[in-house]
Amino acid sequence: MIGVEPVFLSETIPCNIAFADRVVASARSWIGTPYRHQASLQGVGCDCLGLVRGVWRELYGAEPELPPAYQPDWAERGTDDALMAAAIRHFGPALPREAMESGDLLLFRWRPGMPAKHAGILSAADRFIHAYEQAAVIESALVPSWRRRIAGVFRFPDTI
Repeated sequence: MIGVEPVFLSETIPCNIAFADRVVASARSWIGTPYRHQASLQGVGCDCLGLVRGVWRELYGAEPELPPAYQPDWAERGTDDALMAAAIRHFGPALPREAMESGDLLLFRWRPGMPAKHAGILSAADRFIHAYEQAAVIESALVPSWRRRIAGVFRFPDTI
């Protein structure tokens, strides 16, 4: 399943601004949490997926599934695009990049044809929140080098 390409919606899902603000506020509350591979505890440690899992728990309660073990190297080659498949299962079809709004989940891949291995939450048109290895949860500029690696854009559902 290497390089699973998301199926895009033909029309965009309208952004519920109040809900999107909750998503961003939740993600921002994790800023400063140290990077810890496969962890998801606010203030204690998390990785990029752990941040998304923590925001999900705050918004909806229990996680829909626990992720299997995974490698920390987001440039890793593999045959399985598990992160993309999970995003499609729980968020629905991907949105076109042009439709991304504050509060959306962004998935990144190192190069075309490789699986998505990094995640963040768009906090403004040009910024996103993510857990960065050898650092912590930070808010970064969505500069061209990040923007061209976007593999999928997903909207947190208003309800599940």
